Order: sequence, then C-alpha cells, then structure tokens
Amino acid sequence: MKIKLLAVVAVLVLPLLACGTPPAGEQDTEVITAAEAQTLVSEGALLVDAQNLLDYRKEHVAGAVSIARADIVVNDPYPNLLAPPEQIAEVMGSRGISNDTQVVVYDNNKNMDSARLWWTLKVYGHDQVKVVSGGLAAMKQEGAKITTDKPSVQPAVFEPGPRRDEMIATTEDIRDHLDTPDENTCIVDTRTEEEYKEGTIPGSILLNFTGNNFQDGTYKPVQQIRIRYLEEDIDFDDTVIMFCKTSIRGAQTYLALYNAGYRDLKLYDGAWVEWSANPMNPVYVPDPEVLELEAADNS
Repeated sequence: MKIKLLAVVAVLVLPLLACGTPPAGEQDTEVITAAEAQTLVSEGALLVDAQNLLDYRKEHVAGAVSIARADIVVNDPYPNLLAPPEQIAEVMGSRGISNDTQVVVYDNNKNMDSARLWWTLKVYGHDQVKVVSGGLAAMKQEGAKITTDKPSVQPAVFEPGPRRDEMIATTEDIRDHLDTPDENTCIVDTRTEEEYKEGTIPGSILLNFTGNNFQDGTYKPVQQIRIRYLEEDIDFDDTVIMFCKTSIRGAQTYLALYNAGYRDLKLYDGAWVEWSANPMNPVYVPDPEVLELEAADNS
C-alpha cells in the first residue's frame, strides 16, 4: 500500500507541462472557503442557501435566499430528477438570479445539495457558481451573521441555456457500456458499502461520497481527491459516470472531480432507483468475502 501511494504521489508532483497529457481542466476553481465566500458576497455575489426549507426557516446566513432541493428537481417517474428548463427559469428568476449573477451556494448536508444546485446550473449553462466547502457550519465558524429573516428579493430574468447533455448519463449509455466495454470509461458507485453489497451496476467501483470530505464536512483539497481516484486508476482522460440512489450524493462526487480538473464526467440522473426498477437491467451482488479482502488491502 505504501509503495502504491508513493507511486501515486510521484505522478502528481511530476511537472505536467514537461511531458504527457496535461490536465483536462483548471483545478480548484469551483469549491471555495467560507472566507472566500464572504469576500465574493461583499463584492456583489448572491448567496444561496440550499438547505431544506424547514432548516432555512430555523437559521441561515443573513442575506441568503433559499433554493432547496425540492425547487430544482422533479419526482416523476423517479425521485430527484433534473427539473425542466422552465422550472429552473422560474426558480432562479424569483430568487433574483439572472444570467449574469455570480452565485455562491452552501448547505448543511455534507456539500450534497449545494453540489446538486451547482450541477443543475452548470447543466443549463450558468457557470458563475461556487460552492462553499463545509457549508453552513463553515460559514458560522468564519463569523457569518445568522438569522431567521428572509431577505428582500428583486426578481430577475433567468434564461437557461441549451441543456448540456454531455454532463448526463442515461440508462441507455450504461447499457451500451456494459454491452461494449470501454477501458477508458468507469462507473463509480458513490453509495455506502451496505447499499453496494445489496446490489450495484456491474463493473462499478465503490467510492463512498463521504471520502471526498474531511470530518468537519469540508471538501478535501484537490491533491487528496486526485490521489483517491488515481488509486482506482481513474485519471483525467477517463470518462467517469457516477451514481447513488437518486444522484444527490453522486453530484457531490461530480463536483469533487470537476474541481480537481476532471472534465469528462457524467451524472446518471435516474440513478439506482431507475436502474433497479427495470428487471432487464443486470445487477451485480458482490461476494462479501471479496469485499472484506479489498477493504483490508486499502487499510
């Protein structure tokens, strides 16, 4: 394990411009600290609270508008699917977000809901969005004022761009990959080991989304994210498809990888609930003894 880790670290520190394939994208551009968030807000960015509405009513950072998960998803035919553009246009506009608005978003849910909102805005062409690492707890620690007061909002016009379908994987995409495997495509299951043991998409790699965070709920830095995924042979030039039960946890992993420079990323929006609902879709149930051996090897 030590030899393997040293090899990974060696790869990371080699000068990327000297030879080989350069990173697919800029690194460390999407996830910001609470201090950076407060600076952006003081410069005119709009702060968005992605907690559920009940939690928002209990407490939120002063000036933050509420956009809960329920605002940006639909639940038919499966839970937590990407909402259509007209719904996103109405929600964003009613919260004062235009196409020119710099958005800064936080949550109280291990970066999951803020990442899902980030992903949704990106899908519809709005790239001016940052996620606060560690969410509400980090904002409190940084000294942000907490309130129960709702801010006044000046409605705006938000026009979603063409949907970026390259950011989304469908059941058909996964079936095609299983029928004709591509060595440069991998499927990442971001759920818990207990869920994985009950069944997963064949060939998927178990990487629980919580491994992207420190204990305090902040995202791990780019280098640690890269090491985690390189240890599973997942590199910049791979196509990475990720899912969980309804792809909220998957969105958190999507953001972690995008922030680390990965660009060929796809979120399976229908996720496990869609895959497992169709008896024609193959399901792999791992051998518990094999899982135990793999866990011991990674200790």
